[in-house]
Amino acid sequence: MQKDANMVEAVHDFLGHKGWLQLEGPEQVTFLAAGEYNENYLIVTEELYGESRHVLRINHGSQLGLDDQIAYEFAVLQALVRSGVTPRPYFCDPEPDDERLGNGVLLMEYLDGRPLDYARDTDVAAGILAAVHAQPVDARLLTQRNPVRDIVRESEGLISRYPDHPMQREQKRLLDYRDSILSLAEETDSLFADEPLVMVNTEVNSHNFIIAENGRGWLVDWEKAVISSRYQDLGHFLVETTTRWKRDHAYSREEKRAFVAEYLERGKLDISLDEAVFKTSVLERTILLRALSWCFMAWHEYSHGGRALENLDTFDRIRTYLDEMECFFTHSD
Repeated sequence: MQKDANMVEAVHDFLGHKGWLQLEGPEQVTFLAAGEYNENYLIVTEELYGESRHVLRINHGSQLGLDDQIAYEFAVLQALVRSGVTPRPYFCDPEPDDERLGNGVLLMEYLDGRPLDYARDTDVAAGILAAVHAQPVDARLLTQRNPVRDIVRESEGLISRYPDHPMQREQKRLLDYRDSILSLAEETDSLFADEPLVMVNTEVNSHNFIIAENGRGWLVDWEKAVISSRYQDLGHFLVETTTRWKRDHAYSREEKRAFVAEYLERGKLDISLDEAVFKTSVLERTILLRALSWCFMAWHEYSHGGRALENLDTFDRIRTYLDEMECFFTHSD
């Protein structure tokens, strides 16, 4: 409770100093949610025509290895404003004069709704991704031209980050699977060589979607966005490490095909369904490597107190995924 009160005070004082919003008291600031690298606070103000709600996002780390992570995310949201399916960004301060505010803050639109339900919102998600991928690419974003090899490279960095990692058996299994994905890359390089590049989120799990009562949806949490193949997002959305993360859901092969078909229709894309399904499956298998490599890395940080933000439910899920690693690999074949 003391930490929460301390952070509310920090947010209130910061906003009062910056003048971004007019606040009367700290009761207008409440904790909203936290992920692995960011925490979010809801700001409620009284306006002439009623309440106004915003989110102040505080960054505590970068999965992309950036020194200006929060400014990068601000740029991504600026680039996606016209999509209509992402929160509008208002202000950003990469260097707030308060160590409690981590590595910078971002003020953005608050969107009201619930997390995505895989059993009933799959078509909404397809429409959101189609709208995002239709936006012009922004040169400020990092580019991953070869999605399979770039994800392998990222995964290798996660696997090798802590040389003293005690889970040697799991590390060897990850490296063996890495080798199989490199073979897959050799087989499929030509398929992605001329693939159009789009802006992709790369972290499309259920709780990064917000679904309103009227069925409208948005995609939030853009810290890890890059320019790459559209199949990064499609593969990440469908892979079992994503769908089980918060919802314990798994799509059937037929349901995956239906999702890809819906995405192509929403985006009015002249791509054959068979081609899109196959490319999605390649990225699905590749993203499985990244997901389990991240769990391997994060297990060490959670076990050795190396994280600015910690979530016990996340740590439980990490341990479950590492215990069931072989099952994930078997299902991906």
